[in-house]
Amino acid sequence: MAGTSPSTEPILSVRDLRVVTASRSNPRTVVEAVTFDVMPGETLCIVGESGSGKSVTAFSVMGLLPPDALRIAGGAVTLEGRNLAEVRYGEILALRATTMSMVFQEPMTALNPVQRIGEQIGEVIRIHRDTPAAERRRMVLKMLAEVDLPDPERIYAAYPHELSGGQRQRIVIAMALILEPKLLIADEPTTALDVTTQKQILHLMRELKTRHNTAVIFITHDFGVVSEIADRILVMKDGMVVEHGTREQILTNPVAAYTRKLVASVPNLHPPGREAARNAAILQVRNMSKTYGRASLFGKTAGVAALSAIDLDVHRDEVVGIVGESGSGKSTLARCIIGLVDGWQGEVRLGGEALAPNSRQRSNAIKQRIQIVFQDPYRSLNPRRVVSASLMEGLRNFGMGEREALAKVSEVLAIVGLERDVLRRYPHQFSGGQRQRLCLARAIVMEPEILIADEAVSALDVTVQAQVLDLLDDIKRRTGVAILFITHDLRVAAQISDKIVVMQKGRIVEQGTPHQVIGAPQQDYTRELIGSAPGAGWDFKNFRAFDTAPG
Repeated sequence: MAGTSPSTEPILSVRDLRVVTASRSNPRTVVEAVTFDVMPGETLCIVGESGSGKSVTAFSVMGLLPPDALRIAGGAVTLEGRNLAEVRYGEILALRATTMSMVFQEPMTALNPVQRIGEQIGEVIRIHRDTPAAERRRMVLKMLAEVDLPDPERIYAAYPHELSGGQRQRIVIAMALILEPKLLIADEPTTALDVTTQKQILHLMRELKTRHNTAVIFITHDFGVVSEIADRILVMKDGMVVEHGTREQILTNPVAAYTRKLVASVPNLHPPGREAARNAAILQVRNMSKTYGRASLFGKTAGVAALSAIDLDVHRDEVVGIVGESGSGKSTLARCIIGLVDGWQGEVRLGGEALAPNSRQRSNAIKQRIQIVFQDPYRSLNPRRVVSASLMEGLRNFGMGEREALAKVSEVLAIVGLERDVLRRYPHQFSGGQRQRLCLARAIVMEPEILIADEAVSALDVTVQAQVLDLLDDIKRRTGVAILFITHDLRVAAQISDKIVVMQKGRIVEQGTPHQVIGAPQQDYTRELIGSAPGAGWDFKNFRAFDTAPG
């Protein structure tokens, strides 16, 4: 609780942790010689690329390693003096939520969709304590208020699908903290959130940590978040610790080459100098509006405006960044343009030719001229087909012969930095960054005039993200394609965009060059977005803090 005297003893002590695959005959090491402490009231950020062992280390602490896949083969994990590697599974269950707790990246996987919120949080109390129902309800309502949820009584009775993503994340934090554990592990809890919601969650976690003197392990690949909340940073690679130090040491004077590479890959919010587009507009959107119908209690239809009076020009050889919070209309705009959402009003012209609202009403020639890359590359590729079939599919659908299509795909693979031998492999045999390169190859092989990238780098590690951003810039220079780049990350938008368009509640509230929008924003909403961007005060590429923050 707040007011607890500082302790010199760590809440958690990990010594020479070794985790291997479950095979007894031929075990493979996944985590090796990991050592660290976490003190009361301290936040330790564990960073590293996918596959570095961050989550495996956390699951080892929580006793969540899948027994048929992984096992602890050595070392000690000591929580308040007890070696968790030696206690029985039943004792581990008793420690969860009471002494240690965990918040996962996707709250909907941690919440029961058919159970009310109050019942789910109350269940944590019921399992671990003999508390009367009335007292459980009082504790839950108090916790809902502590995590700054509006109208706790309404939230208590709501189902998960009735809440926003940020509210659901607050719920799982409330669930994790309801019994005031000494250790909280948060595994990428803000990755999928927009910047304003992310800022609120980070502020909430800092506040609760201070109030309850909780030790926090925060797992992330986002150094912007790290710069905001870390007391100390542990850098992992290939299952091992490569560097460990204070936030200032790691961000301003990293020693290991891998750490320097990670930090330098983080995009800054200060935009680089870019020349304004001089080519003609290839895409023109005029007065676009989209309203979704919604049945009311009395059978009438109440309209929900997803887009209102959108005017937008995209020029050849230009990257237009579309930014805004979740629900601002960014993805709806992209889907209307490409024809995946119909029933919109207004006008869209591609090279002067008017586009029908529905893709089925558009000619094959028009469809070929606009391509899209989605956020999750694994869901975009057929897992049962070799990648050559996926990459050639569009060309073959438009009548190209197999030999010619294969030759063209092979040429494009060189542009995205992949070898020709990948064509025989399946999607699961690639890393996330490689899969996103394949999705880009599938789009640009069609030689589009407009490429839409819808959150195409938001789920990638910082080094892979930097590679894909450089690749998009290179593709733009080589092919002259115009890119509509949709993101909730202003730092990414600042680095890649020639023009930034800010959306709020289905409307464009501001647009201009990155220097205009980020350096001298005219709208309060834009200033709020900039102020919410994590790491706004850090120049990661040069390992220093900026003298002044943008906006």
